[in-house]
Amino acid sequence: MSGLLLTILIAIVSAGGFLCLGWYAHRRVGENNLLSTAKQAEKLIAEAKKEADTYGREATLQAKNEWYRAKENFDKETKEKREDLQTLEKTFAERDANLNRRVDILDKKENSLASRDDELEKQERSVEEKKQDLEQLLVEQNSKLERIAGLTQEEAKRMLIANMENEARRDSQRVLREIRDDTQRRATKESASILALAIQRCAADHTVESTVSVVSLPNDEMKGRIIGREGRNIRAFETATGVDVIIDDTPEAVILSGFDPIRRETARRSLERLITDGRIHPGRIEETVAKVRKEMEETILEAGEVAAMEAGVPGLHTELIRLLGRLKYRTSYGQNVLQHSKEVSYLVGVMASELELDGRLARRVGLLHDVGKAVDHEAEGTHAEIGADLAGKFGEPGAVVEGIRFHHDDATQHPDAFISTLVQAADAVSSARPGARRETLESYIKRLKNLEHVANSFPGVTKSYAIQAGREIRIMVEHKEVSDQRAEELAQAIAKQIEAELEYPGQIKVVVIREVRVVDYAK
Repeated sequence: MSGLLLTILIAIVSAGGFLCLGWYAHRRVGENNLLSTAKQAEKLIAEAKKEADTYGREATLQAKNEWYRAKENFDKETKEKREDLQTLEKTFAERDANLNRRVDILDKKENSLASRDDELEKQERSVEEKKQDLEQLLVEQNSKLERIAGLTQEEAKRMLIANMENEARRDSQRVLREIRDDTQRRATKESASILALAIQRCAADHTVESTVSVVSLPNDEMKGRIIGREGRNIRAFETATGVDVIIDDTPEAVILSGFDPIRRETARRSLERLITDGRIHPGRIEETVAKVRKEMEETILEAGEVAAMEAGVPGLHTELIRLLGRLKYRTSYGQNVLQHSKEVSYLVGVMASELELDGRLARRVGLLHDVGKAVDHEAEGTHAEIGADLAGKFGEPGAVVEGIRFHHDDATQHPDAFISTLVQAADAVSSARPGARRETLESYIKRLKNLEHVANSFPGVTKSYAIQAGREIRIMVEHKEVSDQRAEELAQAIAKQIEAELEYPGQIKVVVIREVRVVDYAK
């Protein structure tokens, strides 16, 4: 037991000794560490102070350098500005000197102008005196001239003015004539095209007779059957035919109105057939109109074939024959276009034969020259252009195409289109002859008399004659009363009065004839 206690005590004492030794050793190590750290801190502080001194010296040097550079720039700018100021001072000094010189020059000029003003005043007084002397001389000279010439000053002025007016009138007439001739040369083609298009295109101001057909009825009760219940029959008829049916108070008659003559003829035949049959209802109307339309196509083709055969023009394309047949129902100023085409074909054939030209070619062009009128409602351009295009399309020779295209001289003629001149002449003959166009003999004679009456109403006219079916009037004037210059004025005045007072197709040529006849006798 005591041994165990002793052992425990020894262990405790040993442990306490070890603890004391460990504590002491630890303390020594801590003190050594503290001494080492303090030395390092002092070393760092010393190095920091050294670096701070270095940075301070560098900053001081840098600041001094910046100050020196700024001072140098300032000195440089100051020097430049000083030089600029010296230059400006020098410039201002030169300008001041120049201004002084100019002031001196202006003073000299002012003195010179003052002296010139004095001289001008003296010259004006001298001129005024000379003017008075000249006026006095003019008065004396005019008096001497009046005594020598036997004319007063006013009379001489009037004579001079009259001579000047006559001279100016002659010059103006010459200029006007040149302008008129030039304008006519340039405007003839365009005006012909416009007139042809306006006249030949079935304009809205055609007479009623060329746009309506009258169908006779057996009695007035038939009007009600044509109208039908609630107007269904008349609506069906107008829809099928494309014409207007006018039912008014005219006894036992119905009017069909439409600008297309073929449609109007189809409607007339259909209505007459319906009236004869007595069965009038929409179904029957459509059936009858279709049948009549087919018959009209056959009639048109037959009319074209007959016309080609009568004109002696074989080998035409079927479509061209059909278009010729359509001309049977086309009129121009009341003249049937198909009949007119046959007349032109005959006339141009005769003229070509007399001139030893190709008569067959001429007749072919003459027959086809107005074929464009068959479709001119449906195409753009003049009927001559349309007809030429159609002829070319359906295989006609180039000479025929050109002859049709230029038969109204609408453009510069092709070198080979010689036939067109003959066609143009034949066309005019067929259209201008009395009775060809819709004009009664009485109105024709009245128009000729009116032309002569207008011409005879002017002073100086001795006789006048309306010729060329009223397309030209020739006027004989007295040579003593009407001068050459006055003859031109007279022709213009008569033409203007004809335009203002008379109505006529186309144009009228006014010809004033002035001749001098000298008669003497041998004894």
